[in-house]
Amino acid sequence: MAKTNPFDKYPQEYDSWFDQHETIYRNELLAIRELMPDNPGRSIEIGVGGGRFSSELGISEGVEPSEEMAKIARSRGINVKIGKAENLPLKSSSYDLATLVTTICFVDDVDKAFFEAHRILRHGGEIIVAFIPKYSELGKIYRETKDQDKFFKIAKFYTTDSILDALNSVGFREIKAVQTITKGLEKADEELENPIEGYNKGSFVVLKGVKE
Repeated sequence: MAKTNPFDKYPQEYDSWFDQHETIYRNELLAIRELMPDNPGRSIEIGVGGGRFSSELGISEGVEPSEEMAKIARSRGINVKIGKAENLPLKSSSYDLATLVTTICFVDDVDKAFFEAHRILRHGGEIIVAFIPKYSELGKIYRETKDQDKFFKIAKFYTTDSILDALNSVGFREIKAVQTITKGLEKADEELENPIEGYNKGSFVVLKGVKE
């Protein structure tokens, strides 16, 4: 993953964003839940951060490069190992579900991160990738203001098509997509929105693929 200094230096500030924008956070959770398997089996979140998503989704394991963020996740009951998405400290074929939620923009090598996720999944295991598309409303805002943002100044945003290509290239198939925050950021911060299929309208896209 990318440089973790801002996450080690300002962990509480990053984590508190979810309290300040709780409705957006809840909209993101709704979209992820839309693609969560009914029986996820052994699950792990790669780039678990403070455990905001894992703790709500019933995922008890995580990998995180920032020790300070990992401490927050552990306080939420997540068993966290320190490590990077591109070199997971995990055994091959040992998980049924791997999630990467708002993580992919902070990794150094997307292809290697997906290769590693594929490696740790069992045959038929699933990956869920949730992210802010490069040309979405929110993606444009973050790209235009990234130099003034201590966290997103180290981020790199991707189009959904490029993420789909990267997932396919390492062997994920049967990819499904849902999206949320399709009515503008103001509304997303004020009211819950039912996620819809596809990926060309939302500022938050969730993809699910299956390891063949």
